[in-house]
Order: sequence, then C-alpha cells, then structure tokens
Amino acid sequence: MSVNRNYDPHRKWEPRPPPKSGEGGRTSAMIASLAAEGYETVSAPFGHALVAEARRNDRIVGLTADLAKYTDLHVFAEAFPERFYQMGMAEQVMISAAAGLAREGFMPFATTYAVFASRRAYDFIAMAIAEEYLPVKIVCALPGLTTGYGPSHQATEDMAIFRGLPNLTIVDPCDAIDVAEAIPAIAAHEGPVYMRLLRGKVPSVIRRHCPDYKFELGKAKLLRDGTDALIIASGFMTMRALDAAVELDEQGISAAVLHCPTIKPLDTGTILAEARRAGRLVVTAENHTCVGGLGEAVAATLLSNGATPAFRMISLPDQFLDAGALPTLHERYGISTKSMVQKIRSWL
Repeated sequence: MSVNRNYDPHRKWEPRPPPKSGEGGRTSAMIASLAAEGYETVSAPFGHALVAEARRNDRIVGLTADLAKYTDLHVFAEAFPERFYQMGMAEQVMISAAAGLAREGFMPFATTYAVFASRRAYDFIAMAIAEEYLPVKIVCALPGLTTGYGPSHQATEDMAIFRGLPNLTIVDPCDAIDVAEAIPAIAAHEGPVYMRLLRGKVPSVIRRHCPDYKFELGKAKLLRDGTDALIIASGFMTMRALDAAVELDEQGISAAVLHCPTIKPLDTGTILAEARRAGRLVVTAENHTCVGGLGEAVAATLLSNGATPAFRMISLPDQFLDAGALPTLHERYGISTKSMVQKIRSWL
C-alpha cells in the first residue's frame, strides 16, 4: 500500500486563493450565465420575481436541494427565511416534502438542476405530485446545453421525459422578461408546473424585437413576421432565432419568429395558423434533443391536422454531449446563431 508522506492530519483546510492580477481567472462552466452579446442582462430574475409574488401570496414557500445560490432561490431565502427549506442533496426527499406542504395548503416552489429533477426524482414527481394534481412548481436550472460540465449536468432530454407525464404543465422561457412574468402566471395555475430556468445574469431579449410582448401561459407569440421562413422556437433558442432572423434579413431572406414558451399544453391553434401560411419553410429551434421535444410536438401537430409545409428541425443530437466551453459546444452541436443562419439558407 502506498503512503502519502506529505499528508498532515492536523493541517486545517484552507480555501484556494484567488488568482493574482494578470494570471486570469476561471469561471465555473456549471454556474456561468448564458452569454448574449449585445443584450442587457437582469440579475436573478426568478429569485426577485418569486419574492414579489410571495409578498402577495403567503402560501408560497421555497425548497431547494442544496442549490439555492445556483438556482437564484437565495434571493427568496434572504427575504423569507422562515418560508425557505434547505433539503440538502436529496431531490427525492425535496419533492416528497413539497408534495406534503402542498397537501397542507402551501404552494411550494422547488428548485434543483434539471437533470436531477427529470432523472433522479421523476417517479416521486409522477406519483406524489402529478397524479394528485398538486400545486407544486418545479423550477430547474441548467436545462439543455446551458452548462459545459457534460452529460452528468446537461439536461438535454428533460422535456421528453416530462412531456409524457399527465397533468404537468411545461414552460421553457426565453429570457429575463419571460422568467419574471412566468412566475405569477404559474403561481395562478392550479396544477403542477415544470419550468426550465435561466439563472444568474439573464439576457433581456424579447422586448427589443417585440415591445408589447407579454408572457401568457399556454400561448405562443409571433415576435417577428416574415415571408420566407417561420422559426418556431422556445427557451434561449428564441433569442438565437431572433438574431438569426436579423442576419437573414440582411441577406435578403425574410424569417418570422414564433416564440412558444409553453411546451405543454402546446398552443396548437397559433402554430397551425402560422404554419398554414403558404410559401414558408417551417423550422423548429430548441435547446433539447431532437427526440421528444418541441420539434416532434410541432411535427405531430402539423401532420395530425393535415398541415404539410416544408419542415426542418434545429435541435441537439440524440447522444450524450461533450464537455467544454458553451460557445464551442453550441457551434459544434448546431444551436449557435451562425449555425442557424447557415442551415436555414441551405434549406431554402
């Protein structure tokens, strides 16, 4: 057996010192905010919106699985320490506790990472919350490819997992405006909700392109009109779709953008009305695997209602993804603005 001769059992642990000036630093790929060049950002929109809603609704309580800081729930914890529950790294326990609190008349907002809610706690969500139609709001950070930490933290299949669960509403907001306005909307909804969360410094995107935009649960909104292509997008891919539409317009291609922040129930009426406008290529864009997400939901809606436009999908591949820097990964897997523009041009 080898022996570490430098080991000192009496040595106290000391934190690693910050880098010296000029050495540079390292930002955690897990907790880094999503970069959005050219857009203003809002700090912790979920946390601040939840505090505002909790001031109006004393039923609201917050729970987290050791991730308050990394889901922006620390803002709520500071404002309402008596209504905040730190459950430790025990997602199944957290979900069970949230169900119990809901049965006692509270409205729990439970936060963790999307991979842990969808993979680790699914059965508890199904049996304790969805089947009972309890008002638990499950708000999860790091959806899709929003971290560079690889398959253990990249929830690329979370919507596919949850779309098949009855009674569960699924929300995939685009930006800080969507996140903030979704909170009172999902609080007003009687049943359970799963919401993908953009945390930290979140870009404010939509109102630059559509000044009168308002989030409505279950509704898709046309943010930009166009005659050559229709991009149906959710999550931060709506931001990418808007940026791509601007670049395409400079190249003589007119692209519309339909933002679909509610994945379930899907706004089939608006989607069908827009997709049936003649002469447009229909493209879906999502921060999710090509299996079981927005693209397949839209495709099923079109075909089952006799709408047959030219149709393409922009999504993540059906595979475990690499670890690395987000800009590199987004380019590699085809969800960058540059990649979107190239694909849509090639399809027209």
